[in-house]
Parts: sequence; C-alpha cells; structure tokens
Amino acid sequence: MSLFIDRGGIVDAERIKIKIFPLIERGKLGAVNGIVVHQTGGGNSDGTFSSYSKKSVSGEPPNGAHFLIDKDGTIYQTASLFRVTNHVGFLQSRCVLTKKCTPTELQSALALEKTKGNRARALAVHAAEKVKRFPDRYPSNSDAIGIELVGEAPGERGKEVFVTVTDQQTRSLQWLMKELMETYNVSMQETYRHPDIARKNVTEAKTAKW
Repeated sequence: MSLFIDRGGIVDAERIKIKIFPLIERGKLGAVNGIVVHQTGGGNSDGTFSSYSKKSVSGEPPNGAHFLIDKDGTIYQTASLFRVTNHVGFLQSRCVLTKKCTPTELQSALALEKTKGNRARALAVHAAEKVKRFPDRYPSNSDAIGIELVGEAPGERGKEVFVTVTDQQTRSLQWLMKELMETYNVSMQETYRHPDIARKNVTEAKTAKW
C-alpha cells in the first residue's frame, strides 16, 4: 500500500511522528526520482532538531532531510514531502562512477577533475551535473527524498568513522523505504547511501540496509 500524504505533504501513518521544521524546507519538490539515506554527525535526535531550528551565524537556513530515524527506531517526518530540502550536497558524475560516459562526456569530466582545490573541483563537477536531466545525473536535492539516521562519527578530524546503524533503525528504515518506493514508484536502483552519489565520508550510512 502507498502512504497517505495530505495536502501539506504530511504523512498520516501510525509509525511516523510529525515534527516539521520550516527552516529546512526550500522550494517546491516536483517529481521524486530517488531516495538518499544519511547519518547524522551528532549522537542524538535533540541535537539534530536543534540544528534544524536555527539559522547560521551568517543567516543561512539549516540543511536537513525529510525524515529522521532515531536510534530506538522512532521515525520523525521533519519536512513536507512537497518541499525541497538540502541534503545531497555536491553531486558526483554519474557517468564516471558507472563507467558509462560517452567519449565527449568523459573528456569533459576529466577536465573538471583537474580543477584546483577540493571545493572548487567538487563545485565544478556538481554544476555540470546539475544541468543534466535525470537519469543522466543522480537524484539531487530537487528530486530526492532524504532520510537521516541518528548516528555519530567519532575519530580524529578527517578520519571519522560513522557508528553502526542499530537494529531498530534498520527495521524502521526498511519499512519506510518500502512505503516510499511504492508511493513514488522509485526503483531500488535509485536508492542510495549519501557517499554513493556525493562527496561525503565513505563510512556514512555504510551499515544501513533496506
């Protein structure tokens, strides 16, 4: 069965608690082409909720995802499913990672990878991917639902390793993913861990299963 979603993009389901944070909502979310699974850097949901509730020192709104699954398996909806949230970050090249570039695409991609500076390089690749239409690119903020798993990433800076997803989180994630894939007709091939499609810590959500 598909999820019941009301006019405001809010899910009506016993297993989901509603805790919407308007600051993480951006523009209108159109077609949903994928689902991206994340892990938080903080070890509890209260810390994430706090970050969702305030702007940065420079006045920028916070990033966030549509759902958050606590360590005990509790599922929270944190943003409307009709609104974009910033959860994906800089996209990587789909044709490069899947080894399906045309000669022209590969030449362009290799040229972008020569951009000096990690951030500048990531931004250049992202800008090139962003103008492509799905499925020539990975699902992005504009067409993907984001799910956060409360986690934690201990370790020295640059070598952080995300903790293992709990059994309760796994059960809730499997249920939620199944419901969302049926509701939006998203294939298993278009569901990803965050590092699969963006430039993120490779251990993020590595132990997540669905």
